[in-house]
Amino acid sequence: MTMTRLKDAVVAGARGLFLTLFALVGSIVLFVFSVLSIAFILLGIGVFTTPAVLTVLRKYANTYRGLARAWSDVTIPHAYRPFPPDLRSGVTGQVERCSLMLKDPATWRDLQWLLVNMTVAPIVAVLAPSLILYMVYGWVLAAGVWEPIYDAGGGEWFAFIHVTSQDTADQAALLGTGFFLLAVFVNPCLVRGHFLLARACLSPTARMRERELARRVDRLTETRHDAVDNSAAELRRIERDLHDGAQARLVAMGMDLGTIEAMIETNPAKAKELIGKARQNSGEALTELRDLVRGIHPPVLAERGLGDAVKALALRLPLPTEVDVELAGRAEAPVESAAYFAVSESLTNAIKHSGADRVWVDMHHADGMLRIAVTDNGKGGAVAGAGSGLSGIERRLGTFDGVLAVSSPAGGPTMVTMEIPCVLS
Repeated sequence: MTMTRLKDAVVAGARGLFLTLFALVGSIVLFVFSVLSIAFILLGIGVFTTPAVLTVLRKYANTYRGLARAWSDVTIPHAYRPFPPDLRSGVTGQVERCSLMLKDPATWRDLQWLLVNMTVAPIVAVLAPSLILYMVYGWVLAAGVWEPIYDAGGGEWFAFIHVTSQDTADQAALLGTGFFLLAVFVNPCLVRGHFLLARACLSPTARMRERELARRVDRLTETRHDAVDNSAAELRRIERDLHDGAQARLVAMGMDLGTIEAMIETNPAKAKELIGKARQNSGEALTELRDLVRGIHPPVLAERGLGDAVKALALRLPLPTEVDVELAGRAEAPVESAAYFAVSESLTNAIKHSGADRVWVDMHHADGMLRIAVTDNGKGGAVAGAGSGLSGIERRLGTFDGVLAVSSPAGGPTMVTMEIPCVLS
């Protein structure tokens, strides 16, 4: 028996005791409140209480998922349907939120799991600490505590041993030691079994996964069409900018050079003036071409990455902008480009519409997700959805299976949060 295995058994016993209490108390309370809240929908009260109770239930289930991953390396998937970004506020939004949560199959899986988690699951978890505590109790009986117990009530049952003498008390101590030796080998498995039972209840079924996959395919098809439309619009913009800007200046410069060639010998002064004008046109054309290239893919983004590109962008803004970046590497170029222009559009919206005097950008990567938050201290009231300036950002992120969330109460502040699944290299 190694010290590591002994330590793991004791730690698993402590975790099993915690899980027993956590499962019983949390599951019973949440199940009772959930059932009552859903029943009170008929009275109108449940419409307001059910979303709050089910939100707490989801946090409770997610806490279990975190413990399962941290303590037993058991991954419990979750498939809660996301709320639409244009979910309304007030009474109407509350009714819609309640309806969406009750229609989500994951909600009913959570409720079924609560039933298991307050009946069968605690029995599995409590075995881990019981095997250790039984040894302690056996040795306590053998130390002489069996005598007052015997005098008071005729003896004590220790498992299948009726302790009525020192000899039977010693047998209890020996059996308790056997339980402890068993705990050394099975305690981590008991805790893992507790979490595997939770995974069996909480994981979506094959049919549910198929429906989720079909929904995901539909969304990817929609975002693909958006990406094609955006690309076509971007191409038209580039063609228009080239035609109206740099191309016109280059044509004018060519005409000036032809005139200069014709009159350089007959009118040198006029030719010199036209040369200056041509030089000016060439400089302006070069500036416009650089701006156009920067609009397609900023050089600093390609050379130094997303963090430095956003910092360089912030330096050109008319408002004080703080940028906090925690990225341990670089994402793929298309992801960086989408994230950069999403941040750029968010900052443009904040400057044009928020009335803010300060903006903050926070950017970090965790759990396979690039998370970006753009916050301003303006007047608030921003809404994501069709017709708003944020809908373009949402379509841009949707191409990469990203999501956009907006928190903008009246009076501010406004926080635009973007998440894009990606890996850093």
